[in-house]
Amino acid sequence: MNIGEAIKRLRLENNLTQEELAARCELSKGFISLLERDLTSPSIATLMDILDTLGTDIQSFFKPDQEEKIVFTKEDIFVKEDIEKGIVLEWLIPNAQKNAMEPILVELQGDSVLFEHNPHEGQEFGHVLLGTITVQIGNHIYKVKKGDSFYFKSNSFHKISNIGKKAAHVLMVSTPPNF
Repeated sequence: MNIGEAIKRLRLENNLTQEELAARCELSKGFISLLERDLTSPSIATLMDILDTLGTDIQSFFKPDQEEKIVFTKEDIFVKEDIEKGIVLEWLIPNAQKNAMEPILVELQGDSVLFEHNPHEGQEFGHVLLGTITVQIGNHIYKVKKGDSFYFKSNSFHKISNIGKKAAHVLMVSTPPNF
């Protein structure tokens, strides 16, 4: 494996200049340049810092190229059920927290709250498949029915809940992943 070439490819995929990568890893631009041309080798700790900055890890970096998985089946779904809170979360894509988006299927029983979040970086999208929910953003409360969608930046307090008596199902996508 050509380590320098692989680092350069990852850097370009992340739309970073050598200078930006160097700054994020507390290295010099010259070191990154030498590294990408295979004129120097990083220590394990430095390589781990670079790979973390580029959104990967040592194991993924060195494993043989595998075809990217495109189609996911019900066997790939991870389910977490909280009976007391009346919530079922289904992560539709394994290890989605390593991706830019995190798609989740949410089942909310009546009188349940999915979450109450203080402002944070990111965006959230949802499409109601069944039932009706409320989405609170700051002081505004929106009623979202079956067939409706919502989208918002997460830079305000926000809360998603089912205040009705019947179950609601919502396809949610958050970026960056935060579930």
